[in-house]
Amino acid sequence: MRLLTEIKVQAKIANLAMVVQSVSACAKETGVSAEKLMHIELATEEAVANICNYAYPQGAGDIEVRCQADENFFTIEIVDSGIPFDPTAMPDPDISKDIAKRPIGGLGVFFIKKMTDDVKYRREDGRNILILIIRRDSTAPHLRSGEAAR
Repeated sequence: MRLLTEIKVQAKIANLAMVVQSVSACAKETGVSAEKLMHIELATEEAVANICNYAYPQGAGDIEVRCQADENFFTIEIVDSGIPFDPTAMPDPDISKDIAKRPIGGLGVFFIKKMTDDVKYRREDGRNILILIIRRDSTAPHLRSGEAAR
């Protein structure tokens, strides 16, 4: 994987657009399709917004974002030192239920999972590490569950 960019910002909603724009620029650089670009932007926005809103309930914190690519995959690594949160462990919401009867929350993580080809999470050295993996084009190999893009 080739590192395209690495940024570190305060976990504030005011920085959300800048992070999404940076990730989007990297994705464009790798030649992803317009549809995949839209998915990348949405998944990044949801993940970073969740960190800004929930990771640091006791005060300020940072977010680190790294974009990497190889011939098959574009990956976004999002790191924070906030409270532990594994979005991959969350069950998908039952979207067949009437919206008024559904519990609040969980749709952002659901969208992240739907907009990417794979999502990985690990907690390491007191930090949440979320990796969003997107196949750059339809000819890239499919990931099997548990397989990481390298």
